[in-house]
Amino acid sequence: MSLTFSALILVWVSANMNWGDGRWNRIVNTDGNGYYAYLPALFIYDDLSFDFFNDFSHHVDNNQLKQDFRVKLKEGTINKYYVGTAIAQSPFYLLGHLANDLAGHPQDGYSVYYMIFLQLGTIFYALLGQLLLIAILRRFSVSDHLSAIVALLMIFATNVFHYVVSEPSFSHIPSFAFCNLFVYAFLVFFSGRKPWAFVLGMFALGMVVLIRPVNGIVLAALPFLARDFRNLRLSVFQLFKQPMQLISGLLLFLLVISIQLIIYKIQTGDYWVYAYVGEHLQLDKPNMLKFMFSYRKGFFLYTPILFVSLFGCIYLYRSSKYQFVSLLLFLFLVVYILSSWWMWYYGGSFSSRVMIEYYAFFAIPMGLLLQNCKYRKILLGLSLILLIICQIQIYQYRYGYLHWSEMNKERYWNNFLRIDKLINKEKDW
Repeated sequence: MSLTFSALILVWVSANMNWGDGRWNRIVNTDGNGYYAYLPALFIYDDLSFDFFNDFSHHVDNNQLKQDFRVKLKEGTINKYYVGTAIAQSPFYLLGHLANDLAGHPQDGYSVYYMIFLQLGTIFYALLGQLLLIAILRRFSVSDHLSAIVALLMIFATNVFHYVVSEPSFSHIPSFAFCNLFVYAFLVFFSGRKPWAFVLGMFALGMVVLIRPVNGIVLAALPFLARDFRNLRLSVFQLFKQPMQLISGLLLFLLVISIQLIIYKIQTGDYWVYAYVGEHLQLDKPNMLKFMFSYRKGFFLYTPILFVSLFGCIYLYRSSKYQFVSLLLFLFLVVYILSSWWMWYYGGSFSSRVMIEYYAFFAIPMGLLLQNCKYRKILLGLSLILLIICQIQIYQYRYGYLHWSEMNKERYWNNFLRIDKLINKEKDW
């Protein structure tokens, strides 16, 4: 039921916002230009130098394609962004290609049905991620109806909703799905040491890394997913006792990430180049407090339901101190690394978009909190209030009342829940 509800809402809002005349060409924009460009480059233009993009970036019907993603090196031209998102989008791109052919639209990679099917793909990955969240929560003995509620909160009370309906060409929703697949697969593997689960988990890890390499830090969650140190140790020993299982998983992981290396080899003659020229991690200068609480992009300020979820760690502590410590250490590591990026607020975004991939690790304590809290009705009421606040702020962000990059305290409180401004279309900058 929760999946059906989510699907209806996401499709309805997406269609109303983006699928009509003159609106579908907004579906791919900014960073999404680079993520998506691999598909027409490979399937239509046979042009991994992306010269074809010049014809679209200046076209009046494609005014969202102005941001260039190409990096020119001595060895050749590369795409700044990694290919994993395009791999995830590819089945829906091919459906769009077919739909354009049947409807008589240009098969140029950028006409109407390519865009609509790309957003349908994003909706698919959001729903897949939601389904996997429910399966993950069941592994922690959270009841079915509470698992469904938590999965709904992770979509509609967070910035996931925004990145499905407003910026579907970004990488975070496919990455959200594959990170959840990684979590689920290794929960199954550690509970019964099933070979298929390890191989599936390694495939998911390969996709996570291929989409955004920094998200390989999800590997650090394995101690938490193992439930206790003894099980972690025994599971690792079993892998080495069954080398075919270990080799199969590693080979599948390497096969997936090799796609990017082969593309670099074709483009530059080298298997690896650093695409983010002039951009880097500053591990000696993390901005953890700003990352979590600032008015500019504060993760917990704009998605407060995830702060509430951390209170579920109380019940994790009561049941397993090992899991309590391992989860908090993992989340600390994630925030430390992501907040160390030279632009810790990640440019234009609602809340901290780079945390979307890790929402399973907030859904778990949220599920435990709802399952065990004596004041469940009050907690559910609070969750509904926070969902409404998040939806209002997403709407404010969409229409510029929350600035895409330069929010501050004065602007935040000037616009906090000011629905009247949305009605009267009044802005203070």
